[in-house]
Amino acid sequence: MDFDNKVAVITGGAHGIGKAIADSFRSEGAAVEIIDIAPGDHYTGDISRKETLEAFASYVLDKHGHVDYLINNALPLMKGISKCSYEEFQYALSVGITAPFYLSKLFSEHFGKGSVIINISSSRDRMSQPQTESYTAAKGGIAALTHALAVSFSGKLRVNSISPGWIDTDYREYEGADAVQQPSGRVGNPMDIANMVLFLCSEKAGFITGENICIDGGMTKQMIYHGDYGWKLEI
Repeated sequence: MDFDNKVAVITGGAHGIGKAIADSFRSEGAAVEIIDIAPGDHYTGDISRKETLEAFASYVLDKHGHVDYLINNALPLMKGISKCSYEEFQYALSVGITAPFYLSKLFSEHFGKGSVIINISSSRDRMSQPQTESYTAAKGGIAALTHALAVSFSGKLRVNSISPGWIDTDYREYEGADAVQQPSGRVGNPMDIANMVLFLCSEKAGFITGENICIDGGMTKQMIYHGDYGWKLEI
């Protein structure tokens, strides 16, 4: 995979999965621009704000003139129906759906040949735990936004999404039930996602667009019923 002289833009790229993606692009020769709400050696700003997105897009284009890869990775707020306010829910959707849409729009005339947008969704786009409505709605929305953008950008660039499952951003190794409950036998780490991002951005994935790829160690494919195969529900 050759990313020399390519420009990768990553939201939420200061830590965790976003940092792994940024480091992977850099190791393959790409220029990387990050926006994150956390302070650091990158563009700092709140992507829930329209003016921040416009200023960041201008900064990137003034510096590079074009974009090759847009990775929408920033993390939405997770709060549930019992405690999530109207404003907090709107904030989660702004970070998780509106910002990816608007950045795609702002860069739409500046994507180079062979460009790719990757949206980071979650396995929660298809399954839930209690009290996760704001995050789950945002992740479900970006998964749907992916195929809409893929069709709108048909013939110009490819758009795909990735749905991570349990990813330990501290690279801890787990044993016992935490590991073996997953068909893969382990918990994921950020490189499991970063490797897929780089593959989807490469020409090796040139026939893949509008797709969502779930990387969760097989958890969402495993049927779980109380009393079967040792699974027990505590009430």
